[in-house]
Amino acid sequence: MLKYELLPEQLLRQGTCSKDQFFSPEIIEEEHVLRAHKPEYYRDLATLQLDPRAARRIGFPLSEALVKRELMIAQGTLQGCRYAMEYGIAFNIAGGTHHAFSDRGEAFCLLNDQAIAAQYLLHSGKASQILIVDLDVHQGNGTAEIFRDNPAVFTFSVHGKSNYPFKKEESDLDIALPDNTDDRTYLQILREHLPQLFDRIKPDFIFYLCGVDVLAEDKLGKLGLSLKGARKRDEMVLSLCHSMKVPVQCSMGGGYAPDIRTIVDAHANTYRVARDIYE
Repeated sequence: MLKYELLPEQLLRQGTCSKDQFFSPEIIEEEHVLRAHKPEYYRDLATLQLDPRAARRIGFPLSEALVKRELMIAQGTLQGCRYAMEYGIAFNIAGGTHHAFSDRGEAFCLLNDQAIAAQYLLHSGKASQILIVDLDVHQGNGTAEIFRDNPAVFTFSVHGKSNYPFKKEESDLDIALPDNTDDRTYLQILREHLPQLFDRIKPDFIFYLCGVDVLAEDKLGKLGLSLKGARKRDEMVLSLCHSMKVPVQCSMGGGYAPDIRTIVDAHANTYRVARDIYE
């Protein structure tokens, strides 16, 4: 998508980020992928041997380049975890592939980047209690399935009730919102739940999926947030992570407004908020 090219350009042009703050990931090692995904699925995906029906669920024509891109996205999130543990926060301009299940992909998601990175942190002993805050307009159904029986990862999803996926999985905490939910209602829900989750779960690492498809003008979303409301959402999440001294890795997730400038500006707001909080 064009936004992945335009976003870093805007961040540099506006002085939100500097060139030395960017990195380009390599291909992730297979062992990390296999902690989140079934070997049979990953083998068929990597060799382009997926069953045609399974390939159609992904939505993209399957290709070697597409699989390579997903492997790089996953590595970017994993590497971002390392940066977050050193600097407090890190971003993946792509990522947020939360519709990828352990044994299949769907809705343009082949491999679940934050799930792979969470398993890496647990396996390496770098974290013992993880909270995934998924505020994309679509429920993180793949993430919920992967961590369904894992008490070391708490999955929290706030999403549109009538949005895809139409058959929801069960996160540890799901809040399904009606169409056209406005800034005030949305932000009040976060005020009620986020501090309580931090206090109860006591996470030592946070994954934040900060999709901007919550905007009222989004083509694939049905909520009613403004740019200002989405920015306030980011302030609430990132301020809490910062004040509690919990490292956070952010994957940008969805954004499908008709005007590409709206999408880029909404994503750039998340970076601006982080700069203001973490500087």
